[in-house]
Amino acid sequence: MSAGIASVCLFCGSNVGTRPAYAEAATRFGRALAARGLTLIYGGGSVGLMDIAAQAALDAGGRVVGVITEQLMVREVGHSGLDELHVVATMHERKALMAKLSGAFVALPGGYGTFDELCEMATWDQLGIHAKPLVVVNLEGYFDGFLAQLDRAVADGLLRREHRALLGCATTVDAALESLATWQAPPVPDWLRAAAPRP
Repeated sequence: MSAGIASVCLFCGSNVGTRPAYAEAATRFGRALAARGLTLIYGGGSVGLMDIAAQAALDAGGRVVGVITEQLMVREVGHSGLDELHVVATMHERKALMAKLSGAFVALPGGYGTFDELCEMATWDQLGIHAKPLVVVNLEGYFDGFLAQLDRAVADGLLRREHRALLGCATTVDAALESLATWQAPPVPDWLRAAAPRP
């Protein structure tokens, strides 16, 4: 793990899923961050895999910061036991604040929200909006289809090979966290660097 990373953002499901390996990995992730003295940044929920990871980190003495929308708070899915819980108006603000608070991003299995967050952070790396490690934990082949789609985009000339390499892949939580230390951002073209907006 890079000495420069103090917090890691987790993207994962608001459902637990049907495979025990997913919940086991969420627990392992929370404990692993706590053991490393790293803050867990996540979507602030008290449901699904995200809740399992957050609670595991808290139970292990780790620091956990959530970012959730007002709409989700009204639905009473906000976690009440976090070190910090930021409540924002929109999903756009939620993702921007999670990105600002985080030094790296890890994705466990999840649905639309997980893929949305994962792809947006990869896009920000690609555009030079930030330069932060990003890795998926490919449990039981969950991300195989997604990774194959990215490879298809490279083959069809729609995604540059160096941008495909932005997204790391590991099969265990520990390997994912270790890989953050070796992640390298690709060079951003001068014309794109000048035009890149800031979140």
